[in-house]
Amino acid sequence: MSDDAAQETRPPKRAGIGFGYRLKVALREPTTVVGILALALFAYLIVVPIISMLSDAVLVQYGDESRAGKDFGQLTAYYFERVFASPLSADIFWRPLGNTLMIAIGAIIVAVLVGGTMAWLLSRTNMWGRRWFATALIVPYMLPAWTFALAWTNLFKNRRIGGQAGWLESMGLEPPDWLSYGQIPITIVLALHYAPFVILLFGNALRRFDSQLEDSARVLGARRFTVTMKVILPLMRPALISAIILIFAKCLGEFGVAYVLGMPVQFEVLSTSLYRSISSRQTGVAAVLAGAIILIGVISLLVDARLVKEGKRFVTVGSKGSMNRLADLGPWRLTATIAAAAVFAVSVAIPLITLFLSTVMRIPGSFEPSNFTLDYWIGHDLNTVALNQGILLTPDFWQAAWNSLWIVGLAALTSGFLGLLVGYVVVRTPVKFVGGALRQITFFPYLVPGIAFAVAYLSLFAVPRGPIPALYGTAAILVLAFIAEQMPYASRAGISAMMQLGKEPEEAAQVAGASWWTRMTRIVVPIQKGSLATGVLLPFISGVKGLSLVVILAVPGTQVLTTYSLQLVDYGYDQAANAVVLMVAALAFFGTLLGQKLTKSNLAEGLGG
Repeated sequence: MSDDAAQETRPPKRAGIGFGYRLKVALREPTTVVGILALALFAYLIVVPIISMLSDAVLVQYGDESRAGKDFGQLTAYYFERVFASPLSADIFWRPLGNTLMIAIGAIIVAVLVGGTMAWLLSRTNMWGRRWFATALIVPYMLPAWTFALAWTNLFKNRRIGGQAGWLESMGLEPPDWLSYGQIPITIVLALHYAPFVILLFGNALRRFDSQLEDSARVLGARRFTVTMKVILPLMRPALISAIILIFAKCLGEFGVAYVLGMPVQFEVLSTSLYRSISSRQTGVAAVLAGAIILIGVISLLVDARLVKEGKRFVTVGSKGSMNRLADLGPWRLTATIAAAAVFAVSVAIPLITLFLSTVMRIPGSFEPSNFTLDYWIGHDLNTVALNQGILLTPDFWQAAWNSLWIVGLAALTSGFLGLLVGYVVVRTPVKFVGGALRQITFFPYLVPGIAFAVAYLSLFAVPRGPIPALYGTAAILVLAFIAEQMPYASRAGISAMMQLGKEPEEAAQVAGASWWTRMTRIVVPIQKGSLATGVLLPFISGVKGLSLVVILAVPGTQVLTTYSLQLVDYGYDQAANAVVLMVAALAFFGTLLGQKLTKSNLAEGLGG
């Protein structure tokens, strides 16, 4: 047979037919359809707000026509020039950027020193009370960061700036201005709040370290310092880098601490500069600032991914044969235990005790029996303009509490179910593009600081867009923003859970004639109820104690507990504000413990012995 004849008898290439057939089969699968719908939903809730906000940075906004020299809606570079190269740029961007970087670097140094030391004591020594401290020392991250900021002001503020004496000044010790407000207290508070990151990440890496490697180096004649620098630290580098980058990214968007401790002395960081721009209705400037914060956050996390990838060259594989020997502290055992107790006292006990005592004192720092009162909790006819009763008798408090519970609760419940659905689609869909895109989009809010994400939602939903009405001022915008912001946690919980669930139970139900909806409600959801609880509880706890997202989106009718306490701070009602913050802290702390109990997990698992 000739080559031409053979060519004619060959079947035609089926590349196009194969693709069309695969697409047809994929579209018959409900998982693919659900994945496409979920992709469209999250593109609208996550990507579109970011694009809308960034467009505000390059389009003339209403009221800026004369300054920009162009008509409303036209392209402009005015806002970039104003933020980066105008006479005001130092106040708007460069000085807040420098302050943010100094605080972040300082917080990282202190957190690594404190957290690294505690991690080593908990993981590698025979310090007394290791199991108890393993949980106690991560409590600061269970509580709102600005809890400690308010405690700091109660202790250290002075009349020159705060208008009212703090505890130390009331007792005859006048703190200097630099200790009362500004860079130093913000750095210390953030370092103590984020030190648990180092304790968890660095401590777990230390726990997995094989002691025999250290012994081998010592046998070969290496000194203790050489072993630490050449053996231990290279193996710990991925965990340490992750903790450092995570703290840096968190410091970028932290608002509450900088607002409480920085605004009284006009010490601004990027988040407070962004808040000031929104408050003064400078939408274009706010869009540029938010975009800059997002860019820095994305770069930092990409650097983290790259360094951790390189750090995988330094790995050891632990097994049953590996040795995790605890160092005997000898006479230093008591000193180490006292040091851990001191860290707990400074980061947890003293701030919470200070806040509680401040709520039952008429005059701060006075311990006379006649000075104690429960008026700020259950009192009547208080001598204040906007707060006539204790918070437990104030309708505004209960309205804010109800808003927190139902708004955050609805968002957390929805994000939990959506997270499980995302996990199902990512693991089960035959169309890899849909699964991959859904995985990336639902993770994207993790790269965006909360206050920048709030600006994005304000940009999209402040005015009607097509069939969607203006949502600003309604609870709906808070629910949608919470759902989108918490999807990284919910989706990762769903993906992790679905990767551990085989197809056999669903396939058996499908053979028996069960529909996709029946398989989901009768098989998948009941089996994954533990993971679903995690996907609901983590967003709820994070949402209840969060401030950066709601401070821009909440209005008087949709106040939540965090914004209500901040309003009391602005009014100067410190005792009532501290009482509300304690309620938020209790809700977040006991919610975390409940979540750990229901899911049979432990944040400090593996640290204590």
